[in-house]
Amino acid sequence: MTFGEKLFKLRKENGLSQEALAEKLNTTRQAVSKWENGQGYPETEKILMIGNIFEVSIDYLLRDTAEPSRENDEGYYVSKEMAEGYLLNKSKVSKYIALGLFVVALSFIPYFFFNQDPSMYSLPTIIIATVGVGITASANYLEEDQYKILKQEPLLFDEKYLKELKVRYEKMKKKYAALMLVGTCLFIAGFLPILFERRGITSGFFIQYYPICIALVAVGIFILSLTSTILDGYKLLAKNEEYTNRISFKLRKKVRKKVDGI
Repeated sequence: MTFGEKLFKLRKENGLSQEALAEKLNTTRQAVSKWENGQGYPETEKILMIGNIFEVSIDYLLRDTAEPSRENDEGYYVSKEMAEGYLLNKSKVSKYIALGLFVVALSFIPYFFFNQDPSMYSLPTIIIATVGVGITASANYLEEDQYKILKQEPLLFDEKYLKELKVRYEKMKKKYAALMLVGTCLFIAGFLPILFERRGITSGFFIQYYPICIALVAVGIFILSLTSTILDGYKLLAKNEEYTNRISFKLRKKVRKKVDGI
């Protein structure tokens, strides 16, 4: 079977018209018709997208084989538009995670103001902590479903765009290194006085500054969680091979295969 014959067969099996397939591929119906009639081949990016749409390997599409392999060994192709959309979504999600953890950290302030009277600090602490946990949890609902597959399969990119991604990732690491250092310093600056007081090293000197110390810890946590979450998003794309070689990734993939096979 030729490429055109395979494309025609896959399109019919999946109940897609030429117009519908063209829309998915961001091309014209005439282009799809020419491919099916053997009057040319799509560009590499479109071939990868066709493999993703019909869940077949690139080898099957390009070689003279009769049966498709539903296990795409090469990975999931990610277009530039999808990758940029994922990074924007990740940036949005990171703000909610960071804000939620910031609020949770601030929930300890009432305790240090009214630590002699539990009836005074218990309710405000619970309310503030609940709001913080709620904001953090809401981040899961902000992650769009179309991007979840990026954490489930090895990823393929256009070589030129992948190089661009790697350069951006390295720049982001350098840019955020200073921010993460500031966040770490703020966290330590707020945490150490409380630790010293608890260990009896400073004998009550920092007690009056506890709210300020908690605020410093909260700001440090905000900066660290915001920057680390954004960097993780870039790393997933730019260093995908490292991500997919993790034992945790391989175990999750095996579990998904077993579940799908039931």
